[in-house]
Amino acid sequence: MPQHEQPPTNAAPRRAVVTGSAGFIGSHLAHALVQAGTTVIGVDRRDPSTDPTAATNLAALQGRPGYHHVTADLLHCAIDPLLIDAETVFHLAGIPGVRPSWGAQFGDYLASNVLATHRVLEACTRIGVARLVVASSSSVYGPTDGGASLESDRPKPASPYAVTKLAEEQLCLAYAERPIGPSVVALRYFTVYGPRQRADMFTHRALHAALTGQPLRLYGDGHQRRDFTYIDDVIAATIAAAVVPTAHGAINVGGGSNASLLDVINIATSLTGRDIQLHWDHARNGDVLLTRADPSRARKVLGWQPRVDLHNGLRPHMQALAAQVPDLSRAA
Repeated sequence: MPQHEQPPTNAAPRRAVVTGSAGFIGSHLAHALVQAGTTVIGVDRRDPSTDPTAATNLAALQGRPGYHHVTADLLHCAIDPLLIDAETVFHLAGIPGVRPSWGAQFGDYLASNVLATHRVLEACTRIGVARLVVASSSSVYGPTDGGASLESDRPKPASPYAVTKLAEEQLCLAYAERPIGPSVVALRYFTVYGPRQRADMFTHRALHAALTGQPLRLYGDGHQRRDFTYIDDVIAATIAAAVVPTAHGAINVGGGSNASLLDVINIATSLTGRDIQLHWDHARNGDVLLTRADPSRARKVLGWQPRVDLHNGLRPHMQALAAQVPDLSRAA
């Protein structure tokens, strides 16, 4: 697609499967697709009838005729029936997080991020799914020299989690090289934030600390920089990756708001009018000093660019977090 062209804003697959649909990004994606008229099969091993987080994430989809939820583990379930007539599979299921991946849980990361992905790829090939969009991560780049990361840079994953994400995307891209496999777009997400973000992520923790007065544990000196990317921007890129015919390969999704952790703290303080008590701690293994996306390929291939800056993205994030707990709503 030429650089000056953009996919229609209402373009979306007719029928799609979203794995990890009860998660942060997956639930936003499923909701946006249903609103665009897509019939969505959401697959997640978390059951919204018993898992409070899954129930909260999927609340906006309850009763929507275009959404059908399946509670299933991709490591063991029959995948083929889920994919029948699907134009696109958005594969977002997996285990996130750097710190837990160093220990005994690595086998779980390997199983969920690599082996389950292999089962999805085999099913896509058998059913004849045309396009697979897989959620990769900026963590595949590892430590950088301070410049923006290009998709052509040599990956240097610095944690077991990042190793599994690189293996996952490369496995998908290997399948795409076969004439019988789906075409694949691997989206390297950069620090996604917004309403319903996981509670262990930094922006959530900073806003929660500002709203509640509880201390915030800060690992390192706070000068680590991230390309914070608002959830709505991420969803726009993800849907574009499904509908742009020429899209393929790895694509960075980031570049909206490069800021330090201390910058996030300052914005959280200004939004809430409350100071944050910091508890300083040592930097964690696998945390890199800088992530920064070069978004030029996303702009050229997907016709996408981020639109929400950090301050304007943290405001609805804070409001959603405050609304979850009655005692917090007064603070916002």
